[in-house]
Amino acid sequence: METSYLYSFLLVVESGSMSEAARRLNITASAVAQQIRTLEREFNVSLLARAGRTVLPTPAGHRLAQRAPLLLRELTETKATVHSEDTAGELLIGTINTAMHSLLPDILARFVQKCPEVKVFLQSGTTKDLYQAVQQGDLDAAICLYPSFPLTKTFDWTLLREEPLVLLAPSRLAGQDPHALLRTQPLIRYDRSLGGGQLADRYLHAAHIAPQERFELSSLVAIAMMVDRGLGVSLVPDTALPLLDSQRVVRIALPLQSQARRFGVMWLRSSARLPLIHQLVDCARRVVALRGGPRNTPPSG
Repeated sequence: METSYLYSFLLVVESGSMSEAARRLNITASAVAQQIRTLEREFNVSLLARAGRTVLPTPAGHRLAQRAPLLLRELTETKATVHSEDTAGELLIGTINTAMHSLLPDILARFVQKCPEVKVFLQSGTTKDLYQAVQQGDLDAAICLYPSFPLTKTFDWTLLREEPLVLLAPSRLAGQDPHALLRTQPLIRYDRSLGGGQLADRYLHAAHIAPQERFELSSLVAIAMMVDRGLGVSLVPDTALPLLDSQRVVRIALPLQSQARRFGVMWLRSSARLPLIHQLVDCARRVVALRGGPRNTPPSG
């Protein structure tokens, strides 16, 4: 049995929709439906039934939904036990690029001091990819954004930072009205497929600003460098990137309130490496406490 099919089934039961489960898994709804049909053939019973626009579990589906989380937890623990001789003292951490270039090096430096014998393996990706990897046991923990959907009770989460939107502008434009800059200067967009880019897009709509779009990319470091070169301005989360301070750019606060990007650590409550994960989380909290939260940029205007 493909354990990933069980994850898909649980997501369908939780969300009541194959389309929503497919969105979270980043696959097509037809692929999810095929996985459910495969499970139904293996168990020789119908697991889901349509009720209007939603999908509900049958009595047999209810019983599987109750047993599947335990089965998946036991499988994760069994994998850790089977490989314990080869992987003892290892931690697999997923990370988004923003964390890789900002807080993660300091977090790892503190973690290595506390756990010098532990081997750490890093994997970068989007929050959606990292969520799925943690869920399937391919990663022990992920330093990333809070997903665009509520986490299930099988996950644990620690918030490290809340990052409101700010305007990045060349230093020569410091003190100018941010909305006027967004209307008159070329916009270097933060990738709208990412959470921070979506927040920026919603802000522009709320402020009724139609910017002059020039570029769209996913690297905040590259965006800061492009702003430094005078290629435009950008609406981005106020991150902990130290590299921004080396560029000739200023952060300008926005006049309208914006939703903050939530940045933290996620992991499975049932992980076989909970002691190491808790050490990692403690190191992350201490690093964030030393650095402080997002800088308080004085309001513009």
